[in-house]
Amino acid sequence: MTRADLVASMAAESGWTKAASDRALRALLGSIRTSLKRGQPVTLVGFGTFSVGRRKARRGKNPRTGQPMNVAGGRTPRFKPSPELKRAIQ
Repeated sequence: MTRADLVASMAAESGWTKAASDRALRALLGSIRTSLKRGQPVTLVGFGTFSVGRRKARRGKNPRTGQPMNVAGGRTPRFKPSPELKRAIQ
């Protein structure tokens, strides 16, 4: 499902226009992004939890040259689905 498909589905389910549904989706995603930037998890009951995970720095290998290289650590988004979501897709 693409973003446009999701917006169309939201519009059909809610009775809103596609423009209003698109604004709502953008607001939701923006709020999730802002919370994750602050390091705060976002829990949507019945759907799942978005959080920020940490990756450690490690040694890797350049696939072109085969030379060892350092891969920087960093923060990465994580998602853990809720039990309800897991049951819904089985």
